[in-house]
Amino acid sequence: MDAAEFRKRGKEMVDYVADYLEKIEKRQVFPDVEPGYLRPLIADCAPQDPESFEAVFKDIEKIIMPGVTHWHSPYFFAYFPAASSFPALLADMLCGGIGCVGFSWAASPACTELETVMLDWLGKMVNLPEEFLAGKDGQGGGVIQGSASEATLIALLAARTKTIRQVQSEKPELTETEIMGRLVAYASDQAHSSVERAALIGAVKIKNVPSDDTFSVCGSALRKVLDEDKAAGFIPFFFCATLGTTPCCSFDKLLELGPICNKENIWMHIDAAYAGSAFICPEFRHLLNGVEFADSFNFNPHKWLLVNFDCSAMWVKKRSDLIGAFKLEPLYLQHHHQESGLVTDYRHWQIPLGRRFRSLKLWFVLRMYGVKGLQEHIRKHVRLSHQFEHLVLQDERFEICAEVVLGLVCFRLKGSNELNEALLKSINDAKKIHLVPCHLREKFVLRFAICSRTVESTHIKFAWQHISQLATVLLKTWEQNHHQQ
Repeated sequence: MDAAEFRKRGKEMVDYVADYLEKIEKRQVFPDVEPGYLRPLIADCAPQDPESFEAVFKDIEKIIMPGVTHWHSPYFFAYFPAASSFPALLADMLCGGIGCVGFSWAASPACTELETVMLDWLGKMVNLPEEFLAGKDGQGGGVIQGSASEATLIALLAARTKTIRQVQSEKPELTETEIMGRLVAYASDQAHSSVERAALIGAVKIKNVPSDDTFSVCGSALRKVLDEDKAAGFIPFFFCATLGTTPCCSFDKLLELGPICNKENIWMHIDAAYAGSAFICPEFRHLLNGVEFADSFNFNPHKWLLVNFDCSAMWVKKRSDLIGAFKLEPLYLQHHHQESGLVTDYRHWQIPLGRRFRSLKLWFVLRMYGVKGLQEHIRKHVRLSHQFEHLVLQDERFEICAEVVLGLVCFRLKGSNELNEALLKSINDAKKIHLVPCHLREKFVLRFAICSRTVESTHIKFAWQHISQLATVLLKTWEQNHHQQ
């Protein structure tokens, strides 16, 4: 394919993507395929001779689309939102076109410098304390990671290195292995599984701190676990606080937890993967109060800020803590500006060496929506979640299982877990809308997350009518079966 054909095909692909997104609600949200559906549809091995673009293009609808779950459909209410917008898609094209691998400043100065400035823009939008911003000569700063899971792992590894060095300076007789065996990380029993995974990769123990009636961790619960572990000779070194937990969007009590972590010299990382985007709205910013006690903070613009995957924003108070943990300087990666103090080499802030020009997506979206446009997007989703909550509350067969703060509603039929499992199965089997469940304590709960950029009030009403009708049918058969027993 030469440049002339690329121009022609590029326009065709843009039209195809625009049509796909414009007409997405006509597609069934969840695919009708069985595992292994794709292999019989394509050849056993790659073609020896080149095929035409037309042949490949024709196969998109035939082979790919039948197996796609349409995350951007207004009938998709599962997981959390996956952001997408036309400015972000255009920026991603440019990123692919430039194709640089921006591991250091010298590898592509614009790639590094735009990222530093965009993370400062974003940090100011959520009113982060000054220490987290790079500014002209700050100690902190932001970086784009691939996901919140990556950000948690990076924070845990940096905390581990920092603690080992500290303990060794105080007790030189202890080996690194001995210290590692005594390190303990902590997170809420509602925290995302990626926190446990980070501890697994970091080869350290992790303990769950029990959450309260609102599914939040409070200071006294953390204090209790820390005192027990210290008495047993362990070294607490890392606590991951969650703002907007995955099961029910609950918020750990930062103002109680932060001072404890600071006093005990424990690295506090805040995972606000989904909820963080909402902090650009002044009415939700109080949910971030206490961030001033944290060492690192992360949220995903690729969830709720109209920047498509992957774009996970992470800030640290002291970038030397990250660089200290990951810095290696082989000659082939060195460059003559690296000691200037004005230069950031992001390879020291992350696990992979290579990185894409992801800040272009932020730059396009922040400029073309403006803070006000993005605030309106968040507020609309929150309004829609309260609309759904209101519909649920009007039906005495159902209950709401956790406070609705942002765009997630946790609800269920009053009754057994089996009944609710049957309801979810009938919802997802019908394939008109898509939901996923969670467990809150012992209860099987349905999660209804407002996800799509194009979702409107009519889609919420449709979803509720659909759920309500399926519940009516289910309850009838359920009662009949129970009478027969």
